[in-house]
Amino acid sequence: MTNNADKPTIKQQREAQRAAKVAALKKKQAVEKRNRRIGIGAAIIGAVAVVAVIVTFVVVIPATTPQPAPDPVASGDASDIDIAGEQIFEGLGNKHVETAVTYSMSPPAGGDHNATWLNCGVYGEAVPNENAVHALEHGAVWVTYNPDEVDADGVAQLRTFLPSSYIILSPYPDLQTPVVASAWGAQVELDGVDDERLEQFLQKYWQSPNAPEPGAACSGGLEGPDRIA
Repeated sequence: MTNNADKPTIKQQREAQRAAKVAALKKKQAVEKRNRRIGIGAAIIGAVAVVAVIVTFVVVIPATTPQPAPDPVASGDASDIDIAGEQIFEGLGNKHVETAVTYSMSPPAGGDHNATWLNCGVYGEAVPNENAVHALEHGAVWVTYNPDEVDADGVAQLRTFLPSSYIILSPYPDLQTPVVASAWGAQVELDGVDDERLEQFLQKYWQSPNAPEPGAACSGGLEGPDRIA
């Protein structure tokens, strides 16, 4: 005969079921809370990692990437730079002419010139003197090289060193020296593409306020032959 005294009552069974449900719910809530904490932690770690990558890109990458040298800044204060072998030409005319001009220096460093200036840039062929001289009047520097003495590597070296504007680079056959730098009323013959006097000349004359028409346009004029850049 079964002893009913040991059997839980219906009320006790319901309370036990309710307690089990409550325990299961609390366990589920605890698991969800733990998962949320893990998710938040992972999100924070991910955000920190993203910020670290951005900071590395912004700070480290520019520091390790070679940057082009800034353009030289010529000013009146640079007029006292002493350049060995520099030639100065005074009393130069500046009339606009339509015919070829016979200049007293080669390459020309000023004088009467064509009414249209040469667009500044890098040229693979010789450019017309009369138009290049007009660009010098605007403050440009004209760097010429003897194509028989300066090879493609030398030209590439010059291009990386020269400013990005108000500069003309072109071959000039029969130069007496490998490279010549000319500005309005000034010129220096250089021994090669790595002659340190080129930097001095640029510091002194590039966009110099002492040019007859400083700051005038160096584009929108004549496009010379075989312009490379």
